[in-house]
Amino acid sequence: MTELALDIQGLDVAIAGTPILRKVTLQLPQGSMAGLIGRNGAGKTTLMRAVMGLLPSRSATLACAGESMAQLPAHTRAEHGISYLPEDRRLIPSLTVEENILLPAWANGLGDARRRLAWIYELIPELLEHRERKALQLSGGQQKLVALARALMPGRKLLLLDEPFEGVAPVLSRRLTEVIAKLRTEGLTVLLSESDDKHSADLVDRIFRIERGVVRESSATH
Repeated sequence: MTELALDIQGLDVAIAGTPILRKVTLQLPQGSMAGLIGRNGAGKTTLMRAVMGLLPSRSATLACAGESMAQLPAHTRAEHGISYLPEDRRLIPSLTVEENILLPAWANGLGDARRRLAWIYELIPELLEHRERKALQLSGGQQKLVALARALMPGRKLLLLDEPFEGVAPVLSRRLTEVIAKLRTEGLTVLLSESDDKHSADLVDRIFRIERGVVRESSATH
C-alpha cells in the first residue's frame, strides 16, 4: 500500500463564521506532485493555511506521512518536514538572500542547516551568486526563488506552493518550473496551486479542482 504524504478527509474551515472549505478530501501519495486549480477566492490559500495550522479547522483526518497534524501547533509543522511558500513571498527585505533561506533553520534549530543550504545552492545555483544581496534588491521572480529555497530548508516531506508563478516574468516562470520539476527526483511531495493549469499541467501527476470551497479530483495528467 502506497504511503500517503498528505491525507485530508472531511476538512471544514470557517472564517469569522463564514464557511470557506466544505468536507474537503484530498490524498497525495509520497513523492507525487499535484495541482490545486481554482479561481481567486475559491479556497486554495485557505486549504494550504489550514494544513499548516495557520487557520482553525475541523477534520476527520489531517495527517502527514501517517502522523496526525490536527492537534499540533502551527510552529511544529516545520519539525515534521512540512513547509509552505505563500503567494506574497514574505521575505524580510533587510536580510540577505542567505539569511532569509536560513531563517527556518534558526527558528527550528535544524542541525543540518549548512548541509541543507549546500543542497539548495546546488539545486538553484543562481542564489549562491546573490547570497549576500538584500532581498529588497531582487526582482519579484528572484524573490520567488528565494522564498522557494526558504521553504526547502525545512520542507523534507511535503511542500505547499501557493501560486508560485503569480506575478513572475516568463523567463523566471520557466526557471521556477525547472526547479520544481527537479523536486520530483528528490522524493518530495508537492501540492501546487494556480488559478489555471497554464504552468503546472506538465509538472503534476494529478489535478484537484476547487470551487466555492469544494475540492474534486479531476484527472491524472500522466
